[in-house]
Amino acid sequence: MKKFIAGILALILAVSIAFILIKKNTDQDIQKIRIAHNLNYYPYDFINEQGQSDGYEVAVMREINALLPEYQFEFVGTSDDDLLIGVETGKYAAGIKGAWLTEERKRKFIIPETCIGASNIGIVFRTENADEITDLQSFARFSGRLVPIPPQSAQWPLIEDFNKNNPETQIRLIPSDVFIITDAYTWVVEGRYDAFFDIKLSFQTTVLDENGAWHRYADRLSYAPYRAIPTYPLFNRNYPELAEKYEDAIKKLIADGTLTRLSIQFFGEDIFQYL
Repeated sequence: MKKFIAGILALILAVSIAFILIKKNTDQDIQKIRIAHNLNYYPYDFINEQGQSDGYEVAVMREINALLPEYQFEFVGTSDDDLLIGVETGKYAAGIKGAWLTEERKRKFIIPETCIGASNIGIVFRTENADEITDLQSFARFSGRLVPIPPQSAQWPLIEDFNKNNPETQIRLIPSDVFIITDAYTWVVEGRYDAFFDIKLSFQTTVLDENGAWHRYADRLSYAPYRAIPTYPLFNRNYPELAEKYEDAIKKLIADGTLTRLSIQFFGEDIFQYL
């Protein structure tokens, strides 16, 4: 009997040791990945009331992580500057911030072929001109006096392409020496310019929302959509395998309807219909 009990105890000990070794090896095989995101770019990326990473792009990356069990994604909320510098230097493996594709970003980061989402963009103009301005074409005919755009932004080539395709109705493309023009809404209201090329979400949150910084202009400004611009995650150049696996995973999420579901959840509409 003693030999039998000793045998059982030895078997239990062996199984326990094997389990510990397997778990240790499995844990070692899981690579921890730090992904930076914007702190307050609602609903793309933000920190919610519980202090947790939240938003459309965070939700998509969590779905991707579920398809890639060899990785453990750790989300870090941070500023735009820290995100961009951090991904470039390797502090973070990837960053999500509703990022558009630009030539500068293509030089600094790995940017996958398949986008993670989209930003709807159009023009903000004075409501008093709503009978004459309904889209980019009618605005060009009206005056084409657009608030200056930074040449390094993804908006600049959109207007360049519009002018190229519409030689008889040109928009005045003036370069801005700053990336963010804080007085753009005021300039349009005052008549200095007749329209501002703006993201729909920004107009909704800063002008239409009663808590928006420019809500005082809500009854004086209107919005007309133009098109959607794809947004992408930015990967550090030392993570090509992660970027490739993202590409495979995001295509599965598109095919099974996950991206459409998350888009409706966070934006109230399927943003991909505008691409």
